[in-house]
Parts: sequence; structure tokens; C-alpha cells
Amino acid sequence: MEKVFYPKLLGVLKKGYSRKQFTADLFAGVIVGVVALPLAIAFAVASGVSPERGLITAIVAGFLISLLGGSRVQIGGPTGAFIVIVAGIVQTQGLDGLMISTILAGFIMILLGVLRLGALLKFIPHPLIVGFTSGIALTIFSTQIPDVFGLHIENVPSDFIGKWVSYVHNFSHINWTAFAITLITIIVSVGFRRITARIPGSIVAILLVTAGVNMLGLDVDTIGSIFGTIPQSIHLSAPVFDASKLDAYLSAALTIALLGGIESLLSAVVADGMISGNHRSNTELIAQGIANVVTPFFGGIPATGAIARTATNVKNGGRTPVAGIIHAITLLLIMLFFGRWATLIPMSCLAGILVVVSYNMSEWRSFVNILKGSRFDVLILTVTFLLTVLVNLTFAIEIGVVLAALLFMKRMADVNQSFTEKDSDLLENYSDLPKELGIYEISGPFFFGSAKKYRSTIEQVGIKSKVLIIRMRHVPFIDATGLKNLKDMVRQMQQSGTRIVLSGVRPEVMQSLEKDGFFTIVPSVDVLPSFDEALKRGKELL
Repeated sequence: MEKVFYPKLLGVLKKGYSRKQFTADLFAGVIVGVVALPLAIAFAVASGVSPERGLITAIVAGFLISLLGGSRVQIGGPTGAFIVIVAGIVQTQGLDGLMISTILAGFIMILLGVLRLGALLKFIPHPLIVGFTSGIALTIFSTQIPDVFGLHIENVPSDFIGKWVSYVHNFSHINWTAFAITLITIIVSVGFRRITARIPGSIVAILLVTAGVNMLGLDVDTIGSIFGTIPQSIHLSAPVFDASKLDAYLSAALTIALLGGIESLLSAVVADGMISGNHRSNTELIAQGIANVVTPFFGGIPATGAIARTATNVKNGGRTPVAGIIHAITLLLIMLFFGRWATLIPMSCLAGILVVVSYNMSEWRSFVNILKGSRFDVLILTVTFLLTVLVNLTFAIEIGVVLAALLFMKRMADVNQSFTEKDSDLLENYSDLPKELGIYEISGPFFFGSAKKYRSTIEQVGIKSKVLIIRMRHVPFIDATGLKNLKDMVRQMQQSGTRIVLSGVRPEVMQSLEKDGFFTIVPSVDVLPSFDEALKRGKELL
């Protein structure tokens, strides 16, 4: 049985750490540190707290998550997903309330890891994740409108519709200079990747725009004019605890813990696919929890695994937790020696960066694909999305999880078990099969509760085979999470040189595969109605 807490860094050092790998980790860590700089500041400002709190979070939490985490390449820090939550807590409970809620959330995450419940968070259905992620993206975008257009609005309403009504009423006071800065930031951030992917466009945009604004003396809001100076030191401080607000603290803490756990493990899973590795879920949860317990005492905000920064780390050669530690040290050095220059960054420039973040976070392609799927997935997606935007994230997650469970039970009750595959149930001569030909049968629904297990098992079987036949005669349905895991598994197998053949796919499942574009990665000629035909095809491929 896997240890509850065993940081990946220990395993890396135990196996031996070469100078070549350190050079690669050093380069990746510095690059990710530079990438994290504008994001940490932007996420903090959008959350309604001062810029240095974002930097402190990226430094302290980023260091601890890499030092103690269960992933080789995970990069931790503030993320866009927490903007809505943090802003809401700050408005209702103040900074002390945010600090206490974050600390409690950390303890909850540690408890989940100690109880080996990390795997349970993998059962959150994909439409639910896309629903609240897309909802958060739209909410973040809506909060940036005043800075995008340079609008000075006092007491902006907290609700989504109220915000837009206020924007419309004040739109006549648009600052065209601020709007131009936002557009330039977006164009440079997105367009610079065509020149090189090594240097992040957001950094180039900040440097060019900030220099231009100050050289031309343009009249726009900056970080300095709104928040003052950025401290060039880090101090320990304890928040004030108000016992009468314990219920509010716990409610916020549960939301932070659940969202932080989901996002960190999702990021770790994505990273696993990029490096063909396996993270330790419970260790990662405990590390995330420790980071969220410690960081608030230094003035930080909630932290979790950051998918975009983790991907940047991998793409630049980072392969061990050392890269994440170097990323945190890089940010610390920037804060200590160059922090004062950050006050010159225009608010409209940060808004442009967050607009790009919102777009990337929206997962609109996944959103559209799920809308083409079953009505059950569509219902979970739309309800979660609308509740996230119009009510709040906590309520959206609670209702989404309950709704997913109820609809799953309904689907199971409606499954028609009368289908039988058009060939014999028993294979007469397994011993005569070529060793390079693997066979795996999925029995039961390929849904969010079983998708991860099926994918892991199939990968283990398939990695030993040149051709893998997957029998699906007993799969009554496949949901969006199952489709995603099946496609990811097939791509992983194909990269390893294994060809996939499907056998006995039911009409309902075949329809779902077609809608999701599955046959763009597995040709339809490799999807056969019977096992006998699939076996013949498999031998041909050998």
C-alpha cells in the first residue's frame, strides 16, 4: 500500500539527481518564476487584495508545494479559480476572515489526505468541473470590465447582473487610453507565442506597455496609484479570530478545500499525462494543506496547483520538484530587488492579462462538446455554470455534486441490459493468440466513477502489447468523463506504439463516440461489431 505521505522530492533524491537535470530544472524554474510574476499580481488585485499578497502566496506556497508535494512537476500558487471566492470572503469577512478560512481549509485538505480520500476527488464528473470553471472564467472577465475601459465606479454591485447594469450606466465615461492599453496587452500576450514559446507573452506585454505608459506620461491608473508601494520584505503575522463568525469561516473553508483539492489533483493528472508519470494523490493533498495553513501567516491567500504554470514547467524541461523550488526562489529575488518597479504597471494592462486568462480558463471547446452529448451531462453543465455565475461557487458545487449523483442513479435504473454481442461469449483458443496482442474487457458503465480505474488498468495491459483489443459489449453508456479518459488513454497508448481496436460497441456508446470526435484519433475501420472481427483485424495490424 502506498504511503500516506511520501514527497516526490525524496524519491527523486533517493534515485540520484544529476547535474544535467539540475540545469534543466534551473532553466525551467526561472522561466516559470517569470511567468508567475504577472499572474500572481493580477490574481491578487482581481481578488481585492494588495499585489504583494499574490507574490507572497506564489513564493511561500509554491516552495512548500514543490518541497512536500506528491507530483514531480506541480507548480503551486494563487490561481484564477480562487478569485471569485477570495473576493467574496474579503467583502463579507475582511482579510482576517480570509486568512482564518484559508488556514481551516488547509487543515481540511490535510485531513482528506491522511484519511486517504484523495482518490474520491477524482470522482467529480467532468461536466461539473467544466461548468464551474467556465462560470469562474466569465465571472473573472466581468470583474475586469472597469479596468479594461478605465471606468471609475464606486460601490460596484457584487452580483453578476448588477455589475453589468452598473457598467452600462457608466459606459459613457470610458477612458480610451486605458482601453487601448488593454487591447495592446491582449494582442502582445496572445501574439508573441508565434514568435517564441520560450518567453511568455504576458511578460513582454507588461514590459512594453509599462515602459510606454511611463515614457509618454499617459494618465491611467497603476498599481502604485491604487495600492501604493509593494513591500520588499515578508513578515509573520497572525489573523484575529472572531468566534461568532465560525460558521462563516467553516463554510468558506470547505469551498476553498474542495476547489483547491480538485484543481490541484486535476493539475497533477494533466502533468502525469505530459511526463508519463504518476502523482501521489494523498501526499499532494497533504502538501497543499500544509501550504494553505502556513501561507496566511506570511500574508498570503489560498493556493493550489496551477495547470498553466505546471505545463510551462514541463515544456521548458522541468522534471523534478527542484524546478518548483527554484520558481519560488526566483519570485522571492524579484520581489526583494525589483518589487518597486511593479507599482508602475497600469491596471488596464493587468486587466488585459486577466482577460486572456479568463479565455484560456473558459474551456469553451469542452463546454461545446458536452452540449452535444447526453442530456444528463448537459443538465449538470448548465446548472453548475448558471449557479456559479448568478449565485456563488459554493452553492454551485453543492448542487452540482448532488445533481450528478441523482442523475447517475437515474441512468443506471434506465439501462437496458438486454444487449448481447453478436459473437460467442467464450473464446475457445486464447492460447493461440499472439503475445503482442492484448485483450481487455470493460464491464459496466464507463462513467465518472469508474473512468479513472478503467484508464489506469487499460494502460497497464496495453503497454505490454502492440495491438490492444478493448471489448465494450457490456458498456451500457459512456459519459463526458469517460470519453475524456478513453481519448487520453488512447493517445497515451498510441504514443507508446500500441494500436487500439474496439469490439462490440453498443449503438448508444457509438453515437457518443461519434459526437465527441473519437474517430479522429481511432479510425472507424478499427471499431468492429464483433470480437471475431476485432481479433481478425488485430492480427492484420500485427
